[in-house]
Amino acid sequence: MAANPVSLHPDANLAGFLKAANSAPVLSAEHEARLARQFRDHEDVDAARELVLSQLRHVVHVAKGFTGYGLPVADLVQEGNIGLMKAVKNFDPDRGIRLVSYAVHWIKAEIYEYVLKNWKIVKVATTKAQRKLFFNLRKSRKSLSAMTESETQDLASNLDVPVKTVREMEQRMTSTDVAFDGADSDDDDFVTSPSGYLPDMRYNPEELVMKTETSDNNRDALYDAIADLDERSKDILQRRWLSDSKATLHELAAEYGVSAERIRQIEKRAMQKMKGQLAE
Repeated sequence: MAANPVSLHPDANLAGFLKAANSAPVLSAEHEARLARQFRDHEDVDAARELVLSQLRHVVHVAKGFTGYGLPVADLVQEGNIGLMKAVKNFDPDRGIRLVSYAVHWIKAEIYEYVLKNWKIVKVATTKAQRKLFFNLRKSRKSLSAMTESETQDLASNLDVPVKTVREMEQRMTSTDVAFDGADSDDDDFVTSPSGYLPDMRYNPEELVMKTETSDNNRDALYDAIADLDERSKDILQRRWLSDSKATLHELAAEYGVSAERIRQIEKRAMQKMKGQLAE
């Protein structure tokens, strides 16, 4: 069953993708169920593709609802497409529901995840409760300005969360990402970047002493562990890992008169023994 060859990657030509998505044929319930069974029972890729194409208009519709986050529409649509394909893969036509009713949850889930990961460098929501509050707060706020006390109280009551939680989430959402190394500026209102006030711990004397001692201890422990190996294992490890011109398994096998697999086994056993000693 041939399907209209529409690309599922909208970034190259978003306008063309949207036009193709809206012009894709709407399937009847019977046709949709038949295609779903073909894919489920016979892994018919063409059937799956036809199902996906028939639902692209719904992906576009859902994605447009997330344009207020400042993320590219093409990226939102593409994430929605991923959710749609997952829905088609898991869809069971014998449950008596239409694909669109099932797929919209998968589409939204993928876009939700994308928004939370990419809206800011620092994640604004990590738990399930925070994610719910994040999206409800975006929809419930009346303007882009700071919420009034009464608005905060009402929202907390409607979402059944503490007022403090709403304030914390609003602060996360309204704060801006600041580059670590900001550009120089003579403006008195310019906000100093973190590089201007955070200490550079690389040159802290205490840190340097600790790193030196740790490095010395690790080196001594490594040499002690190597010294406890038999001569052959020691030679193989040194020439395989500690030499500037590393020997191959086949070169060492020819020298010791054994197979390359045997050299690999000796090397593995020696490294396991050293690992055990270093962990003590």
